[in-house]
Amino acid sequence: MASVVRIGLIGSGFVSTFYMQGLKDVAGHEVKIVASPHAERSEAFAKRWNIPEWTTDIDGTIRRTDLDLIILGVPNFVHAELAVKCAQAGKNVVCTKPLARNKQEAKRMLEAVKAAGVLHGYAETEVFSPAVMKAREFIERGSIGKVLMVRSREAHAGPHADWFWQKELAGGGALLDMGCHMVEAARYFVGKDNPIVEVLAWGDRLYHHDRTDAEDNAVLLMRFEGGQLAIAETSWTARGGLDLRNEVYGTDGAIFTDVTRETGIRVFALKGAGYIVEKGETDIGWLIPPIEEAWVYGYREEMKHFVECVAQNTMPRETFEDGYIVNCVLDAAYRSMATKQWERVDYN
Repeated sequence: MASVVRIGLIGSGFVSTFYMQGLKDVAGHEVKIVASPHAERSEAFAKRWNIPEWTTDIDGTIRRTDLDLIILGVPNFVHAELAVKCAQAGKNVVCTKPLARNKQEAKRMLEAVKAAGVLHGYAETEVFSPAVMKAREFIERGSIGKVLMVRSREAHAGPHADWFWQKELAGGGALLDMGCHMVEAARYFVGKDNPIVEVLAWGDRLYHHDRTDAEDNAVLLMRFEGGQLAIAETSWTARGGLDLRNEVYGTDGAIFTDVTRETGIRVFALKGAGYIVEKGETDIGWLIPPIEEAWVYGYREEMKHFVECVAQNTMPRETFEDGYIVNCVLDAAYRSMATKQWERVDYN
């Protein structure tokens, strides 16, 4: 068992900031270096988080022999390339969501880590959110009987970085960006031994015609082998900050989670309150700040889990296999958008 897990962080942007917020209360790790193609950002990130080294040499960081884990907090279009390099270097690797832009890239990543025999973690925050894990606990107790239906929603006014808006770079629009959370949440609630077999999806560009060539709104229906139904609603046109919730309906009860609209605190500010919430659009008037975003979204719990898994040399509960399955489901969803019919999910 490693006493201290030595981490190399690739990426110095939005999601890497959340990873550092999640790691700050996790014992038994050290982030030794941050690597980013942008020198000024990499240096500033290192100073902000007291990381001893920063660099623009990403490949050199991956090849270092004094690192136990590489965390990829990078844009979608470099996930496959960097994950394969990590595997070839014999590095345990954690990759942010979605695992890849499509199932072909995801399969290449999965095959690479399996061939290398390294630990691989899929950083899907939704299933590490304390509220979602508590919901799963009640399901496992049998508190709501057999799960029949799941309805999830993630919505805000649009992504923070330019590459998200470019379909070729991102791999898709709102459905890929946020639907990946809801596909995995549905599997988590219904059970991973009960696969999603077919999907029906709608997606369109309703508003951001001058910003994206992808869908800015989408709805996805997922049918499970056992007959259950899951519904995912995604939007890049919803005002008022991040909206993130789940509804789980069973034969004997129901569960609701809402980590951004029911936070236990309300603030009324006339002069401006500063940062409130991810994708927040105002800091005056009545405000609903989360108690601690990195915790309620799942970043802290997932980082704790991944660090512990590397320390104990055990495979995480969310792996590249899960990310690959999510990409398979979403590929079928994009086919359904085009055909306007139910489409079978191909896991091969």
